[in-house]
Amino acid sequence: MQLVEAVLLLISLVILSNVISHYLVAVPVSLIQAALGLGAALFFKLSLDMQTDWFMLLFTAPLLYNDGRRFPKRELWQLRGAIVGNAIFLVFVITFLGGFFLHWLVPAMPLAASFALAAIMAPTDPVAVQSLASRVHLPAGLMHLIAGESLINDASGLIGFKYGIAAVMTGAFIWTQAIGDFLYIALVGALAGALLMGIINLVRLWLLQQGINDTILHAVLQLITPFLIYLLVDEVIGASGVIAVVVAGLLTNASGNRFVSALPELRIVTEKTWDIVVYVLNGLIFILLGLELPVAMHATIESRAVSTWQALLDMVLVYLVMLAIRVLWTYGYMWVSAWHKPTAAHPSAYLALLNGISGVRGAISLVGVLAVPVMLPSGAPFPERSLMLFIAAGYIVLSMIVATVGLPLMTNNRAPLKLRGSATEDGDPAAAVAPHDVRLLTHAQAQRVLYQTAVRKLESERREQNQKPALDLIDEYQHLLRRLDLQEDDSDDLPPFVQDEIDLRAVGVAGELAALETLYEADKVSDRLYQKTKRRLHTRARSLAAMAQNHGHLNLTDFLDRAKAAVPHWWHKVAADRLGQPVNEERLLVEKEIAKGGLKTLSNYLKEPEHRARQFNRQVIYALIVQYRNRIATAKAKAKGTHKSLQYEDEMNRLRTLALAAERAAIHDLLEQGYINVAMAQHLSQTVNYTENAANLAAAE
Repeated sequence: MQLVEAVLLLISLVILSNVISHYLVAVPVSLIQAALGLGAALFFKLSLDMQTDWFMLLFTAPLLYNDGRRFPKRELWQLRGAIVGNAIFLVFVITFLGGFFLHWLVPAMPLAASFALAAIMAPTDPVAVQSLASRVHLPAGLMHLIAGESLINDASGLIGFKYGIAAVMTGAFIWTQAIGDFLYIALVGALAGALLMGIINLVRLWLLQQGINDTILHAVLQLITPFLIYLLVDEVIGASGVIAVVVAGLLTNASGNRFVSALPELRIVTEKTWDIVVYVLNGLIFILLGLELPVAMHATIESRAVSTWQALLDMVLVYLVMLAIRVLWTYGYMWVSAWHKPTAAHPSAYLALLNGISGVRGAISLVGVLAVPVMLPSGAPFPERSLMLFIAAGYIVLSMIVATVGLPLMTNNRAPLKLRGSATEDGDPAAAVAPHDVRLLTHAQAQRVLYQTAVRKLESERREQNQKPALDLIDEYQHLLRRLDLQEDDSDDLPPFVQDEIDLRAVGVAGELAALETLYEADKVSDRLYQKTKRRLHTRARSLAAMAQNHGHLNLTDFLDRAKAAVPHWWHKVAADRLGQPVNEERLLVEKEIAKGGLKTLSNYLKEPEHRARQFNRQVIYALIVQYRNRIATAKAKAKGTHKSLQYEDEMNRLRTLALAAERAAIHDLLEQGYINVAMAQHLSQTVNYTENAANLAAAE
């Protein structure tokens, strides 16, 4: 039961970390997860003792399989020689040079253990590399080379780590046997991964031919594939399960697999399921990193052989040496490329340094940290294990901190660095497009065109008899457009369109108050409803004034006042809509009239010359007008008893279908005119399909 409680706590911390990262956008979520894991270890005394084999199976196999599954195959094949060279020879260079340096720095650490530690710190985080490449415009060849290396060097780093640890455990290391074993486990692992993936693909195809086309069944089969392959190759054959799952991932969705076209919904279900699995596993890995930090730190602090400050200095020196090796290797690769191909990019120390800093260590390095044995076969403690844990864990954290702080300073780009622990949403499909093509729209710009096209279609279909469903859908699209505006704005100041919205909403609220006073003076509203409505409008006016002073944010007092005023109003709506209570005609009259008053006041305000000169954001103006019209239409529909009726639902579904069809037509037009590429068109179409499927599911409930 304790294990179940611990797992639930860890998953809760993963969710909490991504909520926190929404507000601390400059801090990678991986760092937040490590900090939460550290907090859980310190305050809740939480610790997990997981066996190395199980850890490799549960985390390494699915993560590397997913990396291989999503890697662009064409670029991998074109750069196969350079990628293999970097993924193997660079790892060996780091292993030997870094190992000798570690042994010189800490003589008490055996040379084989130093090699193992250097090897496990050699692999880089592929998500961090891709994030950097899209933000600082690395040359295309170099970008794909680094990405391919980051995929395959996980395997070579783990193999080097395995042999280093084995040498410490046995006390013997034979070079010829090691090379032969390396070739065996690498080649046999690759062949076994390809063969097993081919067999699994044949099984999936056979199931389809037998009429077993359950999407969930096939999705589950894909999820257990990396675990089956890793177990068979690593435990039965004795080859590299790591390389096997990478190769299997590369072959899982080959173009000849007919089940992909036979079950088009399978890809959607599988991709989102994998997103959930990788999201949880990535988060758990960095939470576990935080949990392990106190263990390593405590042992090092208690040790009399090495002081804590000396251990910190050792960790920093190791990072600098590893960084220097990577920078020099990258610069040498660029120099050799320029020498062989005159058209290649000239060697750049700046790009080499960027590449070196972007070599963030992550999940696979942590696997090695946790896999160091505690005892030797003789029963003696593993030499300098606590210091190895301290250096490796600190190295991972330091590499993330340096990349987080250094890359924005070097590139003048304030976008947050994404690491393996980040949410697994697909990147911008336009990221791989050459930057010189100025006609191409960004994903946000293209999405805006789609939403605006859908709004125009809905406006053309809006009639007196379908005001409510049409305005409801238009209001949905206005919220989506506003979200795009907020996502595109990365400044610290209050966005101008938000200031415009606050000012215009204040004008509208003033108009609503004036209309309420007119109703009261005409004796068309009771004292009780008048006072309640007046308090609600005054609270809204105060909250808008507070937002104007606090850069668009509410303080706690204003938030509580607004919630207190909104609860009774919300309860009246729920009671009428869901609980079947009779419609309060007086309340509907007030809602309709104050909405008309707000709309009229806002329109008159915008017509005045001094206000026209300000040039308010047109999108904000339109959104507010739609909201007021929607409130009026809602009051009328409730008075007639047609609000949320079957007729309303049918008309809503019809209009949504027309809006989605308009979005698809807009995607086709943008593609034909050259404003988006094929990848972005597919991504936009996928979003439209998701929206349509969600609407169909909601309509079927």
